Amino acid sequence: MIKTMSVYAALVIMMAFAGGASAETTIAGGMTAEGGDAKAGKEKAEACFGCHGEDGVSIDPETFPHLAGQFAGYTFKQVLDYQLGNREDDTMGAMAGMVETREDLSDISAYFASLKPVKGEPSGSKAAKAGADIYQNGNKKLGNYAACVRCHGEKGRGQGNNALFPIISGQSKAYTIKQMQDFKAGTRANDPASMMAMVAKGMTDKEIEAIADYLSGL
Repeated sequence: MIKTMSVYAALVIMMAFAGGASAETTIAGGMTAEGGDAKAGKEKAEACFGCHGEDGVSIDPETFPHLAGQFAGYTFKQVLDYQLGNREDDTMGAMAGMVETREDLSDISAYFASLKPVKGEPSGSKAAKAGADIYQNGNKKLGNYAACVRCHGEKGRGQGNNALFPIISGQSKAYTIKQMQDFKAGTRANDPASMMAMVAKGMTDKEIEAIADYLSGL
């Protein structure tokens, strides 16, 4: 199974390059973040604590994501995308602009990656059970292509440090719904090969809510 998922992820990366994505914004962020200094990153990340928390646990999980335990490569890429205008948000655009060097960004990313990930509280709802099935197997419209596990790994914990496929477990239900709806509407478009947009557009609002319910409890 792991081998199959790895091959699938590799194909997505190839599709991203075929679509004209640059190496820097697609995968090099993960490699650049690889050598980050977590200790130095804590001091450099102080401005982030107001929203994301010193321990990487968001003060407002419905608006700001938890960053604790997130892959350094992914955090690096997202901040870089805000700097380059590939992802838009007034608050994050301003905050990203305060990070002056790639070394600083690598250190900040390494700091949050070093923290203990947030563990969610299962709702036990029927929706969460339906979400678990979609996460593992996909849905009727897209089939297995919509199975989140193929890129995000078992229980949303990812498949190892990378810039493309983040850890998605433990985030608030509202935050995950918003990100999926943004991909669906095209207001967020920094996903590789527009894959998340295709998946989100192939899901109903009810299915998106079910997946978000499931992931929030992991």
